[in-house]
Amino acid sequence: MPDLSWEAWRDAEASAIREGNRWREMTALEGLGPRFVLPDGRKVVSFASNDYLGLTSHPSVIDAAREAAAHWGTGAGASRLVVGSRDIHAHLEAALASWRGAESALVLPSGYQANLAVLAAFGQGARIVSDETNHASIIDGARLARAEVAVYRHADVGHAEDLVRSASGRVIVVSDTVFSMDGDVAPVDHLSKMCARRGALLVLDDAHAVFDVEPLDPDALCLRVGTLSKALGSQGGYITGPHRWVEMVVNRARSFIFTTALAPNCAAAALASVEICRSEEGASLRQALRRNIDALRPGHPTPIIPVVLGSEQAALDASRRLLEEGLLVPAIRPPTVPEGTSRLRVALSAAHEPSDVEHLAQVLPSP
Repeated sequence: MPDLSWEAWRDAEASAIREGNRWREMTALEGLGPRFVLPDGRKVVSFASNDYLGLTSHPSVIDAAREAAAHWGTGAGASRLVVGSRDIHAHLEAALASWRGAESALVLPSGYQANLAVLAAFGQGARIVSDETNHASIIDGARLARAEVAVYRHADVGHAEDLVRSASGRVIVVSDTVFSMDGDVAPVDHLSKMCARRGALLVLDDAHAVFDVEPLDPDALCLRVGTLSKALGSQGGYITGPHRWVEMVVNRARSFIFTTALAPNCAAAALASVEICRSEEGASLRQALRRNIDALRPGHPTPIIPVVLGSEQAALDASRRLLEEGLLVPAIRPPTVPEGTSRLRVALSAAHEPSDVEHLAQVLPSP
């Protein structure tokens, strides 16, 4: 008889993960990005963070968080609909809506929850047409929606349109704007034109979008999901779109209704970051980021540069060699990426010095 105990199951699962070179452990870093100290005392430059503009350590962002914590405390204490809202949430939502050119915005405790909220709020009874390399939060949101899910080939608008055309009812087309493991950009212009033509709701996840993307067809119905936790240097997520549609998220989305509101200090930090992004300083930070990208991969459209090496062991070995050089570049393995495509994922920031990028370019392996 097989051993059916939980301990036996746990040990077998752990052994399988280890044998496949997919075991993961967390590392605590000390310091402000991108320069950190490892637990063993080694100093490293991190190319692992999504802090694309370096705003996690910006003095104005830190001051805003500190002042908000002193004014409102360290937590909201309840969900938004059970009097967890504060004025700072409304101020942030107004700024996000204006920045993104939308009628309305809604903030949530994470970008993951924002994707769950949109897809679960509108997906039930619909077909969700999803890019095959979309983020896990989109995949999970589609599952929670209890919708029919149809997956289209990566960035293939024609295939997506075939799946939209064959649906018998309402359709949601959902895509990342920037794909987090490949660093490429979705054809949002063509997707929006197709959705306008077919009457589909378009949902775009802008989590990794730092630079301007193609404009959308003005006739397309679109909701956009974003994060406060990457380029904006804080914590949380948001949704922007037409006011009546955002209202529906408030009233239908379980991941919004049944969770404590975003902490006021995170909201204040994000608001300060939005203000920086809309200023001349923000433009300068994006230019610095662009220079760093071009120094490593000229013309690449995003700060995410993958170096695909194939096997899990090859990616782990390359990551260890870079760490010996004082460079923290993570090895990305299945199930995050498909079998046989384990890779290094380089994430560049405006906070990297040109010398940091030059050092990385000298020792980074070729795919």
